[in-house]
Amino acid sequence: MLKLMTPGPTQVRENVRLARSRETTNPDLDLEFYDFYKETCEEISDLLNTENPAYILSGEGILGLEAACASLTEAGDRVLVIDNGVFGHGFADFVRIYGGEPVLYTTDYKEEVSVRELRAYLEQDHAFKYATVVHCDTPSGRLNPIQDICPLLKSYGILTVVDAVASMFGEKICVDDWKMDIVCGGSQKALSAPIGLTFLTVSPAAAEAMRTRKTPIASFYANLTVYQDYYEKKWFPYTMPISDIYGLRVALDNVKNDTRILERHREIAEYVRNTLREAGYKVYGNSGFANTVTALEVPEHRKADDILREVADESGIMLAGSFDIFAGKLIRIGHMGEQANWKDVRQTLQALLKVLSK
Repeated sequence: MLKLMTPGPTQVRENVRLARSRETTNPDLDLEFYDFYKETCEEISDLLNTENPAYILSGEGILGLEAACASLTEAGDRVLVIDNGVFGHGFADFVRIYGGEPVLYTTDYKEEVSVRELRAYLEQDHAFKYATVVHCDTPSGRLNPIQDICPLLKSYGILTVVDAVASMFGEKICVDDWKMDIVCGGSQKALSAPIGLTFLTVSPAAAEAMRTRKTPIASFYANLTVYQDYYEKKWFPYTMPISDIYGLRVALDNVKNDTRILERHREIAEYVRNTLREAGYKVYGNSGFANTVTALEVPEHRKADDILREVADESGIMLAGSFDIFAGKLIRIGHMGEQANWKDVRQTLQALLKVLSK
């Protein structure tokens, strides 16, 4: 089996795998599971430095992004879509699906979003119900300064929806201090749990916007309001994937007990970028480099698929290409979660540089 060094899914620690093999109860009927679910949600909130409630949804990280848009968007709502990457641009599709009017604020994909330029834009136009922003754009490895972007948006009364799927637990996130309304994460990235869960936190302002809608939310599965009284009513909107949540809880404990997790992600990310540059290769981007994923520009006269196949065949390591406008142009190393360790990262760089040097 190939060793995963992709930017999600990531390697899964043995204690997480074992937790998923526990004997299960009926999560709809067992009152103790409601306590377990609630405590797990509270641990998510604590790790993200927020008093806002968290909810765990059964579905890959994309479900959280769509659920945020589905729950906030009504027909005709203007939504600011901050676009400096593939996933940033992709929010526009969710807004359109639910009848909103996405207004794209598109900037250079090689740069982090400039807060100064965004401020100048908002001075001219800030009539938006909410704005979407990606913390780490996984296809390109861009990291945006949400600690400055979200307070700026809130100063104009604009709600914020943040895609932190590829950054959460590998980058610092302070939901309350940074005035973030809905923040979405996923199980298979830096948390290093198996694919299948998304989780998000919801601010009082976002909850009020959902409660006071003039029209019903055009979804059931992607409707966040159905979770708001689950504990008091002892009722879930659908049967919870109990084994996945058992594993998620242990993965969260792993993060909580790792006192150097953020520092290690930063140190390893800098090492990866510096090693590639010193070897004469180009790391994609000019600013805003993520601590969870690095995107390498494919050298001229080489094909991304050939490089990925050779690394896998010769060293047993799985790296990732990219997609959309970056298809065939970038190779991505995922140094997030369980993969953010020196042994695997050094082995990966040695394998990749050996193939590139041919």
